[in-house]
Amino acid sequence: MVGRVEAPALEVVGLGKSFGSVRAVDDLSFRVEPGRVTGFLGSNGSGKTTTLRMLLGLVRPTDGRALVGGHAYAEHPVPGALVGAALEATGFHPGRTGAAHLAAYAPQVGVGRERCREVLDQVGLTAAADRKVGGYSLGMRQRLGLATALLADPPALVLDEPANGLDPEGIVWLRGFLRHLAAQGRTVLVSSHVLGEVQHTVDDVVVIARGRLVHASSLSELAAMAGARTYVETPAPGRLAELCAERGWACTPTGAGHEVPDVPAAEVGAAAYAAGLELHQLATRGADLEDVFLRLTGAVA
Repeated sequence: MVGRVEAPALEVVGLGKSFGSVRAVDDLSFRVEPGRVTGFLGSNGSGKTTTLRMLLGLVRPTDGRALVGGHAYAEHPVPGALVGAALEATGFHPGRTGAAHLAAYAPQVGVGRERCREVLDQVGLTAAADRKVGGYSLGMRQRLGLATALLADPPALVLDEPANGLDPEGIVWLRGFLRHLAAQGRTVLVSSHVLGEVQHTVDDVVVIARGRLVHASSLSELAAMAGARTYVETPAPGRLAELCAERGWACTPTGAGHEVPDVPAAEVGAAAYAAGLELHQLATRGADLEDVFLRLTGAVA
């Protein structure tokens, strides 16, 4: 598609879902903006997939609302043309070819066979188009799921764990592809239980635990929560440990040196100089987002 896409926001408001006595999603509210990739993060069993299924009208909420452009998914005339979704890489008939799978789905979103071939090419499956899906690897099935989601050239995409099964080259390709879609103005929501899979891709993050929201912000705001870490190498590690204890700083051995979290390198260097402590290396290391993610997802009792 040429030019910028007019895309709907995705929003859940006070969303809840109970299965008997189990509260899978509880009073969940967040918004996914057009033109950005939003990571929907949480450990396995946190309620991510249930939330996505409610957003797509596949599960009825117990309470609250799930909205696409201000309306429930099912209220749109052709919802599959508005939101392309890939929720699992196992829902394919193993006896069908990749091309046949797309051809069977295409009439539901109003496109023809030519578009099927186009999306297979987009996701790198042209060479496997006429092979039966039963012989596809997990990574190939993930690509076929993405091709299905792209059939109608939708302005919004909802993808559940799309990096599962992809090799490193495939993950790099996926990152670039999702960034390209967002740059066109599309709304892109990507779930994952591993922050490292998406931190080089997303603009915003929504983190849930036990079905409840624990954090929503830009990725840069999440990174700011981690703080910087100062890496130090010294021929006198015992003296460094004493200095850190005197100052009330944490000091953790790592590799050939130590890390001092949440203390600027300049402050560590000045303290070492004043104490006559020889340093061989002093550097600032990036924030450990995975630690922040684990703290957040463990924060709900």
